[in-house]
Amino acid sequence: MIDLSIVIVSFNARADLMRCLASLRDAAPAASHEIIVVDNASSDGSAGAAREWPGVLVIESPANRGFAAANNSGIRQSTGRTLLLLNPDTLVPAGAIDRLLAELDRHSDAAAIGPRLIDGNGLVELSFGSMIGPLNELRQRRLMRGLERNDPTVRSQVEALTRQPHSPDWVSGACLLVRREDAEAVGLLDERYAMYTEDVDFCAALRARGRRVLFTPAVEIMHLRGRSAATARAATRAAYRRSHVAFYQKHHPAWAPLLRLYHWLRPL
Repeated sequence: MIDLSIVIVSFNARADLMRCLASLRDAAPAASHEIIVVDNASSDGSAGAAREWPGVLVIESPANRGFAAANNSGIRQSTGRTLLLLNPDTLVPAGAIDRLLAELDRHSDAAAIGPRLIDGNGLVELSFGSMIGPLNELRQRRLMRGLERNDPTVRSQVEALTRQPHSPDWVSGACLLVRREDAEAVGLLDERYAMYTEDVDFCAALRARGRRVLFTPAVEIMHLRGRSAATARAATRAAYRRSHVAFYQKHHPAWAPLLRLYHWLRPL
């Protein structure tokens, strides 16, 4: 069994996908690995372009089945003892993946780990958090809005938070390394989530088995954010709302009717 399977789900993100694959080629992990691209019925030639890369396995979905289902498709055709879920709008520096593997291997009680994510300007993202719930969502959104406005107080707060290794409830699926045995034990990702919240739900399932989720600032990955989503903003917002409601139906069923009402009162 090889050390690592890198699974990249792409939808109409050809330019980003090419840059991501180039970064993996130029900074190839020393660990034995394979790269699997799952194309979610793109119309921009992504699948054909990815096939031109030596050693990259391309899986073409006949329809856009969503992020969770596409990742599961890639995982089922992979062979690595660990799985790296990686967005196409990421760039991987030299040595980053090997350091992330080493960090996970240091903690036998951990199922998954996420790195520090920075944007194209070197500014840090908030790529982890507490379990989604009404109060925690308000806190997380306050920080996210502050980052979007480049509020210096919030940016300083998030900078400090992302300099400390810790065990949050979830880490971002933009770059998430998980042990195969743990991923398979929870039945992979829940496919009811087309886009968004699937990483929070996945981490919750891992933690429910008594396994930890880790965040490490010792590894940085560049995340250019949302290029696939930008190609279809209305559809992306609708998918987010469906996933949001599905998450509350599963984890906070008493709150789900109120969430549906909130979305109804705030149309797309």
